[in-house]
Amino acid sequence: MFMGIESFIIHFGYIVIFLGTFFAGEALLVLAGFMAHRGFLDYPLVVLVAMIGAFTSDQLYYYLGRKKGLPYLDKHPSWKSKVERILKLMHRRQNLVILLFRFVYGVRSVTPFVIGVSGVSPLKFLALNITGAFVWTVTLTSLGYFFGHAAERMLDDIKKYEYVIMGGIVLVSLVLWLMHYAAGKRKERLKL
Repeated sequence: MFMGIESFIIHFGYIVIFLGTFFAGEALLVLAGFMAHRGFLDYPLVVLVAMIGAFTSDQLYYYLGRKKGLPYLDKHPSWKSKVERILKLMHRRQNLVILLFRFVYGVRSVTPFVIGVSGVSPLKFLALNITGAFVWTVTLTSLGYFFGHAAERMLDDIKKYEYVIMGGIVLVSLVLWLMHYAAGKRKERLKL
């Protein structure tokens, strides 16, 4: 039997949110917030699942950094400029970096690894990681939720446009990701 998009979102949405936030998830959270506004998903559950995904991912990368250390970073020369920038920021504003690194596109998976390498205590990272994951999740989910609210106020019948809006969010996210990816490739070519 064919499953409609609404049914798919209701049945698998939280699994997709967990996996998406485990690996990145900025755009996914905005989309999930919009879907929560439209009644497809439950806002508090979106926040909880996304927070668990982001927190778990960052803890894993942190512990990998503590275990693998600098020799692992030496095997990834493409990370060198990011690592140097993160370490420089960590030297000046360690707590702020740990709290807010999720908001800096393109360094989310590298930063917790670098934090692990830098020697930040596990308890300190745990506390700041929980707080940072909560702030990031609530901010992006709320952005999508309030976007849905604004769209509803501007459009007479948002139901007619909700799939177009969801597709637009996905399309804009894809374009931004492709631009970021192309810029990274361009930087790599210039270094050669």
